[in-house]
Amino acid sequence: MRPPAYQQLADELRAEITSGRLQPGERLPPEPELCVKIGVSRSTVREALRLLASQHLIVTTRGVTGGSFVAHPDAEQLADGLSTGFALLTHSAVIGLADLLELRRALEVPAAGLAAVRREETHLTELRSALFDPDIDDFDTMLAAHSSFHRAMAKASGNPLFELVGRPLYQASYGEDVIGSLPEGYWIRIDSDHRAMIECLAAQDADGAARVAGAHIDYISDAVH
Repeated sequence: MRPPAYQQLADELRAEITSGRLQPGERLPPEPELCVKIGVSRSTVREALRLLASQHLIVTTRGVTGGSFVAHPDAEQLADGLSTGFALLTHSAVIGLADLLELRRALEVPAAGLAAVRREETHLTELRSALFDPDIDDFDTMLAAHSSFHRAMAKASGNPLFELVGRPLYQASYGEDVIGSLPEGYWIRIDSDHRAMIECLAAQDADGAARVAGAHIDYISDAVH
């Protein structure tokens, strides 16, 4: 079945953007020009542009100097687009907990090493603000803090791709069976690991940070299986 005209136009423009032929900040052709060039109505062009805007690929402004421009990449916004597909996969039989932990290891160990070298004081502040108290905080608070901590670690790596891929990963929810089987002292160990990683980053100890990150994933893997 042939896709609707607005979808075809959006696909063509998306290809121009993702290939780099249209650069961030570059203005797209005006709507009347697109109508003539593609041979579609103005309403079709507008629908295609709305679709691209919803995917954070373009921004549209009004006024004399207005128009549609290729958006500058933003890891947080782009991650939103990944989150939907990621959530669908993690709640299906296609992706299991072992797959998630495997991806976490591939990301977190090198990210921790890079963060120790590249971190700034603002990163350390953000990481410290994501700590929790396992003696008084409830499960939801600790889970949210855990997610915030690892997103901050990805940001501290200085590589926006770690942040892009990590954001939807850390939004993945625990299954009820996992929540009910966490061993005693689980959150005490998680808190201890987080604090040890911060110490390594503060000392700019890349090897130590990577080692703690690896042991952190080892513990989680053993605890949830």
